[in-house]
Amino acid sequence: MRFRTVIELQGNNTGILVPDAVVEGLDRGKRVPVVVTVGATTYRSTITPMGGRYLIALSAANRAAAGVAGGDEVDVDLEVDDAPRVFPLPPELETALAGDEPALAAYGALSFSRQRALAEPVALAKTDATRDKRIAAALEALRGA
Repeated sequence: MRFRTVIELQGNNTGILVPDAVVEGLDRGKRVPVVVTVGATTYRSTITPMGGRYLIALSAANRAAAGVAGGDEVDVDLEVDDAPRVFPLPPELETALAGDEPALAAYGALSFSRQRALAEPVALAKTDATRDKRIAAALEALRGA
């Protein structure tokens, strides 16, 4: 589905304002997983209701890649995203989870965003000590889930 809209700027956050008619046309409810294309940039996101409107987050990296800024009028292409959303496990976290069946089951039951919140800090760790500490914290959180 293609539409033209303005990139909303609220503080340091930017989002793509999605017309109500577009959300209704997707016929998937109010929180719709989508593949978004702005310019030559395509990414996965979710349409989110906020303050009586529908928005899609537009990160600084995606803004830069698309060459757009808050206040710009842009053409947006949306497709419903039916592909599974699973955050790729860093190898060290995958190894730790393989030895902890309850934690692995808890990880598998998490939403994509919660999986990312646990796994991404491990992937971004710059030292082994930091990575090990983050793995331990992730396992502890999963055991308590």
